[in-house]
Amino acid sequence: MLDIRELRENPQGVKDALLKKEVDASAAIDQILEFDVGRRDLIQSAEQNKAAQNKVSKQIPIMKKNGEDTTEIMAEMKTLSAAIKEADGQLRQIEAELDALMLGLPNLPDPDLPAGGKEHNETIRTFGEPKTFDFPPQNHVDLCTGLGLIDYERGAKLSGSGFWIYRGLGARLEWALLNYFIDTHLGDGYELVLLPHMLGYEAGLTAAQFPKFSEDVFWLQSGEGEQRRFLLPTAETALVSLHQGEILTEAELPRKYVSYTPCFRREAGSYRADERGMVRGHQFNKVEMVQYTRPEDSDAAFEELVSKAETLVKNLGFHFRTVRLAAADCSAAMARTYDIEIHIPSMGGYKEVSSVSNARAYQARRGAMRFRREATGKPELMHTLNGSGLATSRILPAIVEQNQLADGSVVVPEVLRKYLGGIEILTKSE
Repeated sequence: MLDIRELRENPQGVKDALLKKEVDASAAIDQILEFDVGRRDLIQSAEQNKAAQNKVSKQIPIMKKNGEDTTEIMAEMKTLSAAIKEADGQLRQIEAELDALMLGLPNLPDPDLPAGGKEHNETIRTFGEPKTFDFPPQNHVDLCTGLGLIDYERGAKLSGSGFWIYRGLGARLEWALLNYFIDTHLGDGYELVLLPHMLGYEAGLTAAQFPKFSEDVFWLQSGEGEQRRFLLPTAETALVSLHQGEILTEAELPRKYVSYTPCFRREAGSYRADERGMVRGHQFNKVEMVQYTRPEDSDAAFEELVSKAETLVKNLGFHFRTVRLAAADCSAAMARTYDIEIHIPSMGGYKEVSSVSNARAYQARRGAMRFRREATGKPELMHTLNGSGLATSRILPAIVEQNQLADGSVVVPEVLRKYLGGIEILTKSE
């Protein structure tokens, strides 16, 4: 959520910044400012009426003790009470409308980001060179099927399109990737958190997936009177909500969390023809990093997260590129995002395997997540950052395609071999 003080002080600046995200928020911001003025007027009027009510209420017992007629003053009390009740009702209504409008505004992009969509994204660095072959390479679907790593047919039979089953060495390779990621993060001082896979609405609201994207998740049918829950689309949704309503000490920052979860996405079913197999699905595995920092530390934390994601990919032996997203290609909640993209030969292009983002104070304001500054004793909003570390459903296809041999076998990246009992090459089991 944006700071309403910034809207009051610089409404045109906020409008211009959101236009970089291709969001015309002029009408919404004008309405917010109108509601804000009305809200403050109602609060002032209500406070004046309550002060008058308190003053009159103190006079009544004195008048009764002195035997004076209280008819007129009781009528005044009744009028004041009715006015206060009406103002409170109006205030609740205007605050609900104001909150809805504020929650609908996306985060402001960082000033250095170019305006516009993905056509304005910028590759800021690359590592390695695209893989070339002296034989006709296979795509990851045929390789995984031929090696018995993935069972697409039975995955679809169990759950429909957008699902698959890891089998045998495929399941072990998937688990090896997850172990490699988590071991690396633990070595870097991150706290491992195992999360619920079902979340309440407030988590989605804090992460800024709700209310706008509430239909992109899988909602669970609840009985009457039960809390409504959804399947988490990413561990970020839970991790950035861990400290809802809390005030941490300054000494507790930064907080660095890592979590493995399956991720559930409704929108994943509408994919392009080249996104076959496990490149896009309704359920996939991901290790997620999240940091809570002081505002002045969030830029350094962002660079740390980017470097960590790059190192994970680099150590797997991949050619990849790091891309700074233009303002409109950043998600609604984020002020800044870099994507790590790896080359998948059969697609003739790159696919994102990590997205590292800085939400600044946007999520913290929605979740009332603060820290107490030691120098002043005053609470301030934290900054929240997240980064995939990493999503496996595109890493595994890249491994089999980039590391394939002419006979259809696949070389296992060296960093994963210890998790596979020393296996160096995946071959078809007889």
